[in-house]
Amino acid sequence: MGKSFVIALDGPAASGKGTLAQLLAREYDLAYLDTGSLYRGVAYALLAAGKDPADEEAAAEAAANFSLDQIEGADIRTREVGAAASKVAAMPRVRKALLDFQRRFAANPPGGKRGAVLDGRDIGTVVCPDADLKFFVVASPEVRARRRFLELKAQKPDLTEADVYQDLAERDARDAARADAPMAQAADAELLDTTRLTIEAAFAAARRVVDGVFRRCEG
Repeated sequence: MGKSFVIALDGPAASGKGTLAQLLAREYDLAYLDTGSLYRGVAYALLAAGKDPADEEAAAEAAANFSLDQIEGADIRTREVGAAASKVAAMPRVRKALLDFQRRFAANPPGGKRGAVLDGRDIGTVVCPDADLKFFVVASPEVRARRRFLELKAQKPDLTEADVYQDLAERDARDAARADAPMAQAADAELLDTTRLTIEAAFAAARRVVDGVFRRCEG
């Protein structure tokens, strides 16, 4: 098998990058990795063990011993886990422990796939800087808060949209300001603003870009 074809999608929470990544992986029969699930998994493990997500020693140990099997069937999409994940993701030792896993996945996709789609916050800049195609997916803070609120309100009846907006604002600030691998658009990434797009329209826009790259690769 030749070199793995890698598509990187970065951007803030609730921008739509995860849904787009899954759709692209399905459309082009590529392996998919939600890299945020790794950090959420470490955060979940810490919370489940009654440990403080701000404790870098504990977080680094959890990351070093982490496997995807540990979170199979676990609810890692809660507001609490998301907030904790943003904290551990800012820790250099945690990021180092999970970086190799992500790169191995991209270079050697499971299932004999010809490539992989990874979404996160530093895929195109740090994890896979040589990715064949990069997207930076954004949306307005108000739209992102609304989307995430609709996702969470069933499990959190007391949650307000203002709460979600505040959480996302704090998370964005941490992700952009962290010293190690801050969230940023790669210079060669395609900017995709989904604020006024349905997921179908966003997917169509992304697919046009991917098709063009595939045509050039095969030409």
